[in-house]
Amino acid sequence: MSDTNDIEQDAELARLLFLLRKLSMENISGILNTSLPTPSHGQPVSTAEAFRIAAPAAMMIDRIVTPIWYVIGIIGNPITMKIWLSKRMRESNSSAIYIGSIAIVHFIFIWLHLLLELHIAWGISTYNKPTLCEIFNFLYIIPQYLAPLLILGFTTERYIAVCLPFKKEQFCTVRRACIVVFVLTVFSFLLGSVQMYMWTFNVERQLCYYRKGAKPFYVIWTWISEMLIFAVVPLLVLIFNILVIREIKLLTRRASFRMHRDSNNRGNANQTSTVTLLSVSFYLICTLLPATIVYAMQSVIKTGEHTIPYNKWSEDPQWQKYLIYFTIRKIVEEITFSNYACYVFIYYITGSYFRTEVHKILCFRLCRNKSKRDVQRTSTKTSTHAEQYTLITTNGKQEICQTETASVAV
Repeated sequence: MSDTNDIEQDAELARLLFLLRKLSMENISGILNTSLPTPSHGQPVSTAEAFRIAAPAAMMIDRIVTPIWYVIGIIGNPITMKIWLSKRMRESNSSAIYIGSIAIVHFIFIWLHLLLELHIAWGISTYNKPTLCEIFNFLYIIPQYLAPLLILGFTTERYIAVCLPFKKEQFCTVRRACIVVFVLTVFSFLLGSVQMYMWTFNVERQLCYYRKGAKPFYVIWTWISEMLIFAVVPLLVLIFNILVIREIKLLTRRASFRMHRDSNNRGNANQTSTVTLLSVSFYLICTLLPATIVYAMQSVIKTGEHTIPYNKWSEDPQWQKYLIYFTIRKIVEEITFSNYACYVFIYYITGSYFRTEVHKILCFRLCRNKSKRDVQRTSTKTSTHAEQYTLITTNGKQEICQTETASVAV
């Protein structure tokens, strides 16, 4: 019996060490896939239980803030799709293709993140199953690759339109935008497909685990791909934005901005579009770069002794430092995740056309509901009025029955 307990404890300790290594090597996209280790003794516990005991503040943030982003994203992204991908916008504005595509990507990612959230924060098993493990890791990473690339796409287009106006007609077209979106999507799928090679469901540990022999490749691939998408891409976006702003200031200073704009068929809508796209680009930078910084810090901040039970971590000085970092990391995670929900507010504030269309949608819903209520009220009123005074015949006599007061006049 003692040997059996020792074997179980050794297996649990191995599970703990793996999860600790996985947490310490978590990639930037994995900041949205954070997990805590289970104790090295006793019965295994869910990640949600480990969160609740070891990092209650992080757990509270996760359970309260994340659902707010879900509600905003599930409502806002479809509205964004409907407006930016409408026939009028698609035919006249190439940037609408990028923005509409980003809304689709964000909407899909929110539902994928929900599966992860159920597992991490609520202890409901979702993707830790054979085959589903590989598929989930593959699908989960694609939107995180694709969204920054799409923002880089329309940022580059805006740079061409402002800084290289004579090439605008050649490169800033709806057809070319569709081609770029398709190419970036294929590229993201190819990058994400590597996840299916690196991860598999481990029956012994009952979780997604490195495929045998894939761990060294995982480390190298993570550094290359994550730094490319989550560091190089935001920096390129920042550089293009700086160049665009600089060019606009130069044109304004020369008092020729209006003539320059008119000569290239730029109206108020296009000027608004530039402000909108610059705002989206800077929002991406402000929400993604903190994740990059946190990712760089994780190799410096070490965990405590692995033999300490998770309910005693808060009493250990080294674990205390790590749990503070972990809570800060959770806050950064929520800031990063807002990137997938809050663009609708940027479009509403900076875009007059988008704002008008939102009002139309809301007015249509409200007016339709009001119309239904008015019809029901009228129908009820008519029915009530008809029943208030009814001419009936009783025993050969006519009686007027007032149903409202239940009195009868003969």
